[in-house]
Formats: sequence, C-alpha cells, structure tokens
Amino acid sequence: MPTTEALVLEALQPVEDPELNRSIVDLGMVKTIEINGPVVGVVVALTIEGCPLRAEINGRVTNAIVALDEVDSVDLEFTVMTDEERAGVRQMLHGDPASTAGTNPSHGHSEGRAIPFADPDSKTRVLLVASGKGGVGKSSVTANLSIALAQRGHKTAIVDADVWGFSIPRMLGIQQAPTVIDEMLIPPKTHGVHAISMGFFAEEDQPVIWRGPMLHKALEQFLTDVYWDEPDFLVVDLPPGTGDISLSLAQFLPRSEVYVVTTPQPAAQRVAQRAAYMAKQVNLEVKGVIENMSWFTGDDGKKYEIFGAGGGQDLADRLEVPLLGRVPLVEELRQGSDSGRPIMAENPEAEASLIFAEIARHIDEDLKPTKRFRSALNIID
Repeated sequence: MPTTEALVLEALQPVEDPELNRSIVDLGMVKTIEINGPVVGVVVALTIEGCPLRAEINGRVTNAIVALDEVDSVDLEFTVMTDEERAGVRQMLHGDPASTAGTNPSHGHSEGRAIPFADPDSKTRVLLVASGKGGVGKSSVTANLSIALAQRGHKTAIVDADVWGFSIPRMLGIQQAPTVIDEMLIPPKTHGVHAISMGFFAEEDQPVIWRGPMLHKALEQFLTDVYWDEPDFLVVDLPPGTGDISLSLAQFLPRSEVYVVTTPQPAAQRVAQRAAYMAKQVNLEVKGVIENMSWFTGDDGKKYEIFGAGGGQDLADRLEVPLLGRVPLVEELRQGSDSGRPIMAENPEAEASLIFAEIARHIDEDLKPTKRFRSALNIID
C-alpha cells in the first residue's frame, strides 16, 4: 500500500508527548507531512523553545513512521508552537486559568480554578505525610514511598509542601525545572514520579521568608496551576509541626489521608502525636504510622536500637491505627537522599526498600477506602 498522509497520521496517533501524555496529533503538534517516495518529511511543533525532551520525541516519531512498509527514512524538523497554539493546548488539558469555580474556601477552592483533588469525583488518593518535629526523615520516607507506589504501577505525584525546608528535588535527583505552557506548569518526572516543589523556584541556600497568606497562595497554585493529569496517588510532604501550611492543606484537600512519621524514641512520638491530633481536629483521617530510624545493623550483624524502641507502636496504639512499617537506619538510605539516588530506585532489594514496598502495599491494598466510604463521597468506581 502506498504511503499517504492519512497513513502517516494514523501511525503518529499513538505517539504521545512524553510530558503531557497525550497524542501529538491530538495536541496539534504535527504541522506538515510531505511524502517523497520512501522518505517522509514531517514538521513537529514543540510546546516550548528548548524542549528538554526533544530527543525523545524525535525517537518516538521516527520509530512510528519507519514502521510503515513503504518508508525507509524520516526527515524530521522541529518548530515551536505560537502563543495561541500553546493557549489551545492549555485549554484542552487544563481549562481556562481565569475561570472561577467558586469562592467558598471550605469547598477546597477560592477565586480561580477549583482544586481537582477536593472534588468528590476525584479518584486520586491524597496522602499527607506528617511529623511533629524535623529530623525524623519524613521527606526521605515521602520520596521512597512515592517511588514504591509508582513501582506498583500507579501514577504517582509529590507536592513538596515543606516550603521552608524543601528537599524533594534534591532527594529525587531532579535537575529539570517545570515546563511552563501558557501559565500551566508541567511537573518534571523521575523514577516514575512527578514532583513540584518550592525548590524549583528558589535557590537551595536561600531562605523563603513568607507570611501565611503568601504560603497559602503558593500551595494553592501548586494544586491548581500544575497539570497533574489525574494521578492515582498525590503524596504531600508536609512541613514538621502544626502550622499554617498544614492548616491550609487541610482546607484545600478535605479528603486527605494522614500518615505520621516518627522515630522510636518516646519524646519524638509524643511530639508526632500532636500532628496527628491536629489532623483529627480538622476532620482529616489518620490512617497509619511509619517508624523511621528503627535500628542500625552493625558490622557484627547485631541490631542496635540507637533511638530507643517502641515509639512507633506506642503512637499507633494511642491513635488506634496500624504501624505500617519500621524503617532501619541505613547508610545507603541516607546517601541516596543526599545524592539524588533514592534507595527504592537504586536498590529495590535492599532491606529498607523491601520495607517501603510493604508499606506501599499496606496503603494500596489494606487501607484503600472502602466502597461504602467512597459511595458516601459520591465516587463511582
């Protein structure tokens, strides 16, 4: 069968933009097709100048076209979308940024676009990872737990809501800033996880000196101006304690599940208990406890409980929720967080990785909202 423009378009239909996960044909990225015997010339419009995934798009387009019987090679050229074309893409995927969904903050939105995860019809499970104090490894738990959920086949995303102590980009090894398409942010992806963080907009060594209202607005933008593409899990790394940010997120995300991270020592679990009680006071459900730095295994093979023992189980008992796992103090876990090579991605068979995988299984299977609970939220399976 001779090659036609229709055949080429049909071959390109399954080719997706790697950031937007939509067909390049549907997005209007395929501008022209010219057929000259066994050579097919194609012009593709990238969403932005200097698109970081240009090489990947090149490979996907070329492979799709050369698979046609009568095609030997592809002459692929790139151009860039106009402002109007970018606005059309944003409208298709994300709606109008000036649209108003309502003004009642108790409904999870303010003036502007509604927060999609507050919608009763949203199938995204929002996991708030909380701690009473800093230094308990909450962010490393967030990063590795998110990767573990992604490895279970789920679309997973992270909001780094620890605005003052942001660390998720470094822990995940993300160097690429979010792509901006007509006021819509495309979060970078690594290890199967999309992420947004204040770390993409501030220097790592510079303090974020903002009062509550500015923090509130920034978090709202993370939830509304970012193209999340309906993940199965949105994991939120909360700042330690019970301040403005935690209260704002409770308001924005009233359907969230709270998971509390503590260390084994009694002093740490008592402080973590305050974060759990705060969640209950704002009508968020505390679903489980994760104990971090539970023990250290010496060269002699003996386990040393450096920070004491029993704090995680005691906290879980007090809150009447399960202790989902006890994560050991492992140098590889610490080094991975510092170097952007998380242990869950680099060594999934390590002792700590297997524990994170089991915690992810608990959350995914055992703590999944029941049909009765989902029905009460008007969610249709």
